[in-house]
Amino acid sequence: QVQLVESGGGLVQAGGSLRLSCAASGRALSMYSLAWFRQVPGRERESVARLARTRGLTGYADSVKGRFTISLDNAKNTMYLQMNSLKSEDTAVYYCAARIDPLSSTSSSAFNYWGQGTQVTVSS
Repeated sequence: QVQLVESGGGLVQAGGSLRLSCAASGRALSMYSLAWFRQVPGRERESVARLARTRGLTGYADSVKGRFTISLDNAKNTMYLQMNSLKSEDTAVYYCAARIDPLSSTSSSAFNYWGQGTQVTVSS
């Protein structure tokens, strides 16, 4: 099975950028459909971006469309989330996730493997 470790979170001013990384070990990420979720205290985990194993199809939450980009570097076995034009409402703990299914999902319960999370704080 695959193990996932996120990095790249931190404190950034509104309008700035961050790139989150999700490094995998144990198995190739190309075998999985992938996603980034985020969560703030007291709220459910929210789908941010997803990447299907099949044809590399991507999808984004409306709130991040045009600002965030999900990608996969097979050589490094690492998934990324490039976040631009950050807003205070993007503040959350961000998690990467993987599932064997050829299609990704917006439901957190559909994913079998999770990283530990990385905090992103956007100051206004």
